[in-house]
Amino acid sequence: MMMEFSLNALAALVTLTVLEIVLGFDNLVIIAILTERLEPRRRPAARRLGLALALITRVMLLSIAFFTAQLSAPFYYLGDFGISWRDILLLAGGVFLVAKGGGEIREKIKGAAEYKSHHKHFDTLFAVALQIAVMDIVFSFDTVMTAIGLANNLWVMIGAIVIAMAAMVLAVNVISDFIARHPRIKMLALCYVVLIGAALIGKAVHLLIPDEYLYSAIAFSCFVEAIQMATTRRKHNLTAE
Repeated sequence: MMMEFSLNALAALVTLTVLEIVLGFDNLVIIAILTERLEPRRRPAARRLGLALALITRVMLLSIAFFTAQLSAPFYYLGDFGISWRDILLLAGGVFLVAKGGGEIREKIKGAAEYKSHHKHFDTLFAVALQIAVMDIVFSFDTVMTAIGLANNLWVMIGAIVIAMAAMVLAVNVISDFIARHPRIKMLALCYVVLIGAALIGKAVHLLIPDEYLYSAIAFSCFVEAIQMATTRRKHNLTAE
């Protein structure tokens, strides 16, 4: 009996960990964009602090699972349309991401980014870390509810989140620096942020867009961009020879 329990717990831990890591890719892209306004030397600290705060909020959401479920229950109805606190949070997060990503894209198109890089006001480390933590709460609802459905053991769920967060801490600087070094990738990431924001707004108004569609779209875009980068690099090498 103990062996069966241990195997079930291990299977749930592995499943939840993989799920958290896969779904955490959204967070890594958004973290890269949010920390762009910081001084370069302060960005790694903001990313770590933001993820640490996000870990605390996720564990809290798991620990008060009943309260989390209540946030998904409608508290007001407009005809047959029920409005919950989860809907409001998703709507606010979606609007923020669309405004953030759209504003950055507008600056790039206007060519204002180079000017602002020398004259812009740097955000504070804590303000950016707090934004990361708040946005993580928005993304945590679905994953936390999924974790509750897959595992009945609180410590298994917390273990999966801790392992996934550790993986994100190891990957966030690499991904963020890669995006910052490649302007085309950064523009693609900004478009992805807008797409995520639009999907969150859709969820808030109960217009469900399957996550598979979003991941397929961004995966295809990354594939095309990878081919383009490889082609450009090959042409550069041939020219150099």
